[in-house]
Amino acid sequence: QLQLQESGPGLVKPSQTLSLTCTVSGGSITRTNFHWSWIRRPPGKGLEWMGAISYRGSTYYSPSLKSRASISRDTAENQFTLHLTSVTPEDTALYYCAAGIVYYSDDVQRLEQYDYWGQGTQVTVSS
Repeated sequence: QLQLQESGPGLVKPSQTLSLTCTVSGGSITRTNFHWSWIRRPPGKGLEWMGAISYRGSTYYSPSLKSRASISRDTAENQFTLHLTSVTPEDTALYYCAAGIVYYSDDVQRLEQYDYWGQGTQVTVSS
């Protein structure tokens, strides 16, 4: 059974870069057809898919983030990391990492593709 755990700072200052890491246990991040996403929920709003990295290392991003997001992985540590640059208070949210099987790239942003979720970590952007 896959388990995912987010880690990172709970408070970030505006204009800084937010880095969050998801540590995966119970299966490899190179497992065939699995995609590994970052998803967030701002206060009072719905879930927003931010981006993903595939089992092959291909990356996908939401256009709404305007190139501020990047996702990398460390296969030796079985982790993947989100970097979000130039944060503003609008980036305050509960951040989740999630995993699921995705066969077609057009489906990578569909939240229903993700069967395994971390518990989430709160990030607040404030000076």
